[in-house]
Amino acid sequence: MKKSLVSTFTAAMVIGAAGTTFAAANPFSDVPADHWAYDAVTQLAADGVIEGYGNSTFKGDRSITRYEMAQMVAKAMAKQNVGGTDKALIDKLAAEFADELNNLGVRVAQLEKNADKVQWHGMLRYDYGSLRYDKAPIDLYVNGGKVAQKGDTKVRANNNSTTFRLEPIAEVNDHWKVRARLDAYGNMKNDFQDTLGLKRLWAEGRYGNTTWKFGRMPVGIDMDIMFDTHFSGAQVAFGKKKGLITTINAGRFTLSSGNEYFRYAKDWAEKKGVKDATASYQAIGLNVSAGKWTNTGVAYHHLDSDDFGFLPGYGKAAIGDNAHKHEMNVVTSKATYHFNKNWTLQYNYGHNFAAENYNDSFHYVLGYKDFENFNTEHQGQWGASVAYRYVGQNVGPTATYTMDPGTKGLALSIIGNPMKHTYTWLQYEVGKTLIGNHNYKELFGRMEWQF
Repeated sequence: MKKSLVSTFTAAMVIGAAGTTFAAANPFSDVPADHWAYDAVTQLAADGVIEGYGNSTFKGDRSITRYEMAQMVAKAMAKQNVGGTDKALIDKLAAEFADELNNLGVRVAQLEKNADKVQWHGMLRYDYGSLRYDKAPIDLYVNGGKVAQKGDTKVRANNNSTTFRLEPIAEVNDHWKVRARLDAYGNMKNDFQDTLGLKRLWAEGRYGNTTWKFGRMPVGIDMDIMFDTHFSGAQVAFGKKKGLITTINAGRFTLSSGNEYFRYAKDWAEKKGVKDATASYQAIGLNVSAGKWTNTGVAYHHLDSDDFGFLPGYGKAAIGDNAHKHEMNVVTSKATYHFNKNWTLQYNYGHNFAAENYNDSFHYVLGYKDFENFNTEHQGQWGASVAYRYVGQNVGPTATYTMDPGTKGLALSIIGNPMKHTYTWLQYEVGKTLIGNHNYKELFGRMEWQF
């Protein structure tokens, strides 16, 4: 215990003097641009454990020396009350830069560099939903079960569900890691609990400013309008985090995980003898952050499946009469503008050129306080937003927003965390269905515990 306190005290004192004492004659080599330590330090900064290098930046335009990296590690070692995941990162960094830390006067115990070769993250989530339709535009499903058929009036349905998730990350070497996600869903209404199942699995390699992924992975391009799910295939992303990033996807996407309209189309397709529930998928996205503009970009998505021709309003031609009825050709754009530290305006838009109806989707969101950059690491954060959403069901298979596809209207949200590593979210939506212009309401609530 005494030794730990001495190391911590020494680390805190040496930071102030190190810059002037050793900077003139720095004997240490550069840390390669693709070294895992950059991502580790960035993660510690995002969690508030350290503030960066010198003027609170990370010198992203150049490689830094092992000596400079050791300074950051010493800062992290001096922090108190660090979470378990961040503590594992600090220990690994301390082992990697032990010699440099010793030169700074910070003694490091013998640590195994790969002691945390496999890290585990996860969460437990409880969701509540109360859905109201004056008239069902199609067959409706809640938590995997059908709650209404097309044309049913005064539809009422509640959802009480849980999600348990584990996300392991296994380091292979300095460039490659293997990532996965395991989910278990539960329906509290009928006391059903699914077993833990593998949902995603992919290999991820980073070389300089380029990241490669292979397997079943998050789509990663414009999750708001198009997808909040995964695809199987390959992805490459290149560019600087504070500049232009280009992402390219190619692979296959299962329409079985799509929204109610895609399930409806799949059912009709099977009745007609068409079984094409998996679409080929290609996409390219450009994203840039500059000044007060963040999360700004454009993307193009192409999917191909015979099921698309059975989507309501997709086209008048019968299957096979017109080739584009097999396709989705969607262009999306998005931007977030920060007026100041409290107020943000977010915009998203998508258009499917292959569909004849319900082929637009757009959202305008005015956010207050921490709604845009919510971090569960910091207790007491909160935020609120008001949004107008128009969710064209023929644009994206699985849009992020809780407002159902095929609806338009207002959404009021508030989010906060009463304690660290938790958050609560409450949202109320009121609007109309795009088919039939019938009344639509939904109350949604969530509580999540992260570890």
